[in-house]
Parts: sequence; structure tokens; C-alpha cells
Amino acid sequence: MKTNKKRSDCPLSCSLDVFGDKWSLLIIRDLLFANKCTYNDFLKSEEGIATNILATRLKGLEENGIIKKTAHPDSKAKNLYRLTPKGIDLLPIVMEVYIWSEKYYEMPTDLKATIKEAKKDKDKFVKQITKALKSK
Repeated sequence: MKTNKKRSDCPLSCSLDVFGDKWSLLIIRDLLFANKCTYNDFLKSEEGIATNILATRLKGLEENGIIKKTAHPDSKAKNLYRLTPKGIDLLPIVMEVYIWSEKYYEMPTDLKATIKEAKKDKDKFVKQITKALKSK
């Protein structure tokens, strides 16, 4: 998944090579909004990612500087995954996808409320989440 070779010089194409597949975006979502940070946390996501796909996507996101892996303080058998500043910078993009999706698809009530709040003042919303993510 590491992107040493670009398909084209198009910025969208280059970006999608790094984080644009379904599973990578769902991992990023879980890191941004669901407070998930271990391999097992990601496995428990409702979409049901396979272990081999999860391992590959985590490695690729790490190689591309979107996430960092550190040792878990309570268990030598576990690692913690956190977004890097580069990964946190994806927050506004992910929020725009949420806002677009809310316009066209049915959403759970709690998620609708969050999106409504975000739409009121996107910059403030992004700053609040960014601050919380950087403090982890």
C-alpha cells in the first residue's frame, strides 16, 4: 500500500492511493470518532474487517505516515495505533463525507445530531476534535 509509485500526478489519485480504500477510511474513522486504538478494537467494528486485511491496511497507513504504532503500556502483546498530524489533517475531509452522506442516506439519530452540530460551525468542530486527538 505504500505509494512510492504514483499512477498519475493528479492530487486526488495520489491521495486515494494512500487512504482511499474502504477499509483504510473506516480505520481512520474509528481513530477519529470511536476512540478505537488497538487491533482488536478495529476487529470489533460493525463492518467486519478480516484480520489479514486489517493487518495490511494498518501497515500501509503506518508506512504512509497516517498513523503511528506504539507499544501498549499495559500489555507487551498489544500495540496502540494513533493518528499522526498528517492523519488528523484528514478530519475535515471525513467530516465533509459525513455531511454529504447525511444529505442522501439514513443516519442514526445520534450521528445526525453530531453532523448537525458540525455543520453549525465546521471550523470550531474540527478544532475541538483535533485538540482532543492531539492530547492523546
